[in-house]
Amino acid sequence: MNASSAPSSAAGSAARRAWMAVLARTPRADLEAAFAAALGGEPAPSFDWLRAPQTGLAMVRGRVGGTGNAFNLGEATVTRATLRLRAPHGQAATVGVACHLGRDKRRAELAALADALLQQPERHERLHAQLIEPLIARLEGIRAARRDDTASTKVEFFTMVRGDA
Repeated sequence: MNASSAPSSAAGSAARRAWMAVLARTPRADLEAAFAAALGGEPAPSFDWLRAPQTGLAMVRGRVGGTGNAFNLGEATVTRATLRLRAPHGQAATVGVACHLGRDKRRAELAALADALLQQPERHERLHAQLIEPLIARLEGIRAARRDDTASTKVEFFTMVRGDA
């Protein structure tokens, strides 16, 4: 199964986790613009809230050196949402979920809506190509720019060894 095919198994579950990670990391303005472009002018489908966007706190845990004992690092603000697309009579409804750091409820709504639409086989290929892939490219560009900025501040230390002759 390739990364853009609709999820139906463990590999599909991994693909869904991957697109949900992209949606969770994308800033709201980028997500809104990409979502509008992916829908191509058609209105967003109607849905019902199963859990309207809620903001709360989650405990962030860490490990010393990445392998030591876990400890509570602090709390982070998260927003989550769950919605169900309204399905035509006789069809199964699709449920979309979203969770991201921060307080932006509209961003959670857009991510949950995108998640639900990406699960629909008839829309998956087009939305993956027009929504997820451009967002991946944008996030990689941001990551590369940060890496370049950080690399410019790198300091290398050299030690000179003195030999007694």
